[in-house]
Amino acid sequence: MRRFSGVLGALFLTLILVLPALGADSPMPHTGRVLIVGGGDITIPAGDQADAVIVFNGDATVRGDVNAVAVFDGTLRLEGATVEEVFVAGGRAEIDAASKVLNDVRVLESTVDAAPGAIAGAIKGVDAELIAGGMALAGFLAVIWLGTAIALIAAALLLAALAARQVRAATQLIRTETGTTLLAGFGGLIIPPILAVLAMVTVVGIPLGLGILLGVWPALAFVGYLVGAVWLGELIVGQLRGTPDTGRPYLAALLGVVVLLVLGIVPVLGGLLSAIVSFLGLGAVLLLTWRVFRGRGLAVPAPTMPAPTATQAGTPMPA
Repeated sequence: MRRFSGVLGALFLTLILVLPALGADSPMPHTGRVLIVGGGDITIPAGDQADAVIVFNGDATVRGDVNAVAVFDGTLRLEGATVEEVFVAGGRAEIDAASKVLNDVRVLESTVDAAPGAIAGAIKGVDAELIAGGMALAGFLAVIWLGTAIALIAAALLLAALAARQVRAATQLIRTETGTTLLAGFGGLIIPPILAVLAMVTVVGIPLGLGILLGVWPALAFVGYLVGAVWLGELIVGQLRGTPDTGRPYLAALLGVVVLLVLGIVPVLGGLLSAIVSFLGLGAVLLLTWRVFRGRGLAVPAPTMPAPTATQAGTPMPA
């Protein structure tokens, strides 16, 4: 039977179902010997020992002692063997009367032909274990996502509070010079690691290169992501209100980050859109930094104010 989903799925199952058994208390010795075979067969002769035997797309014949055996898309034959744990996916297990499985035989889309009394435990399907493991993993990822979301929202709001003028200038660059900022964003992705590598050619430049690679570059990318999120939030706020927001961009920061986080869940398209927004933000930060360095200042459009009334202008009111 060749229906198993592939090597990655097999590795995942090995991690959650087979390898934990190697760390448990065991009546059998552990020598640290692990044998992995892909696309071929393996035989463990009588008198030989291994902690784990893992076979992908092949057959395993065990006549010695093995702590854990896992076979994916193949046949496992136990002939006078002593094994603690057995897992077979998309294949078959054949266990003779001279063999002994000390614990359970766990299977997924597989059949088991075992002599009476050869299995001390039971033959169990792992579907329920996989569902439970998937739910636990999903819960863990949800907690990570939520923590990341809270941290990004807090950082965006802090940026809006402390550098509102600079953020407005950067988002203005995205609106008025979109192509230039996008190109600058791609440059900001490629050039810093090149400069870091060139700096680390000499011993003196190693600290500088590491500083660029591990400090400056990630910091610029993070700020660029936040600026891109604020720009996206400003677009949304402008559509909702009909007029641009001239205060500190708290609402834009909140909406932009939330939208990017939600888009990031969508496969391929969400990642692509998030990447484009991040490149725009990074490019805007780099362009703004360059222009400030050259003394051109921050080009922030002044908010439109209502025309003064006669009273405000100092003209006396008629009696």
